[in-house]
Amino acid sequence: MRAVTASHSDPAALLHEVSAAVGAITRHLSVHQVLEVIVSSARRLVGADYAAIGIPDDDGGFAEFITDGIGEEQRLEIGPLPRQHGMLAAILTETEPIRLDDLRRDPRFRWWPKAHPAMSALLGVPIRDGEQILGIVVLTNDLGRPGFTAADTDLIELLASHAAIAITNARLYERSRELTVVEERNRLARELHDAVMQRLFSLRLSARAAGKLLPEDPAAARARLDEVEQLAAEAVAELRGVIVELRPADLDAHGLVETLRRHTTLLDRLHDTSVHFAVRSPVDLSRDGEVEVLRLVQEALGNAFRHAKARNVTLTIETERITVADDGLGFDADEAATRGLGLLSMRERAKALGGDLRLATAPGEGTVVTLILDTERDGRD
Repeated sequence: MRAVTASHSDPAALLHEVSAAVGAITRHLSVHQVLEVIVSSARRLVGADYAAIGIPDDDGGFAEFITDGIGEEQRLEIGPLPRQHGMLAAILTETEPIRLDDLRRDPRFRWWPKAHPAMSALLGVPIRDGEQILGIVVLTNDLGRPGFTAADTDLIELLASHAAIAITNARLYERSRELTVVEERNRLARELHDAVMQRLFSLRLSARAAGKLLPEDPAAARARLDEVEQLAAEAVAELRGVIVELRPADLDAHGLVETLRRHTTLLDRLHDTSVHFAVRSPVDLSRDGEVEVLRLVQEALGNAFRHAKARNVTLTIETERITVADDGLGFDADEAATRGLGLLSMRERAKALGGDLRLATAPGEGTVVTLILDTERDGRD
């Protein structure tokens, strides 16, 4: 469906639309959020059927490529991020915007993936910071839809100029956060050394003393072993406290769902196994809850790649459950409970969330790990 836009013949309404778009862009501090607002604002401003924003990488591809107007299911069917070729490469290298009534007739056009929607009219505008191209904004219409106008081009160029500032600011902000994280981790490392390491050293001395006392004075040895148990418990408690403070920076920058999406995208690129990601409903968890879920899902995905030899792995996110399913070898769950696979760790994390971990597997039948979330019990920050 074609997006609704203010008429170019109504300057007041158009000014309001542009002001709202620019304001929305500048309100966000993470690069990903800025990009999402830019692409949706661009599509709305000119009433395009589809919009995309791409941030090039140094390897001939795109570090980010965000679309608007294409559903999640179709986006997954289209496949991996595009490369810098064809019309996308032209927009990245041309000094002026590209406006075409039918991009398929342009010699620079190459091809679309099978599930890609058929498009005709195109408007491509680079996002520039001086001579540097930070990214591109691409707008297209379905076959038979009207082309873009010079006024549309002016609007998107204006938006792109503000987008360049917003992207640069967001990157500076994220860089400052990264430096803050490094400083914080150095502080935690010092705390780890000063507190936990001292307790572990005391634990070692007490254990050694107990070993020497055992042949001659069992009662004194038993007392020393009680000290060992107490010191070990204190060390574990302090270590857990330090680990909780090591909240992954991506969670603050992008949130749980986007962090998991990026993680699965990376796994899909690194392995021959196909990794699928689906969000059916939003997840609302506390800050600590997000860390626990992230670590649990990473453990489940890691098991699928290390042990399952699966052809497909699917991560599905819903409000009350998160599922990791693979079509791999499967295993005997009772036997696995005695030899690891991280199941104990995952169950403990699920319990800490006030939820439950369910496992469905059998040799040769794949594995489904389901985290049941108790969203009422998990308090919000």
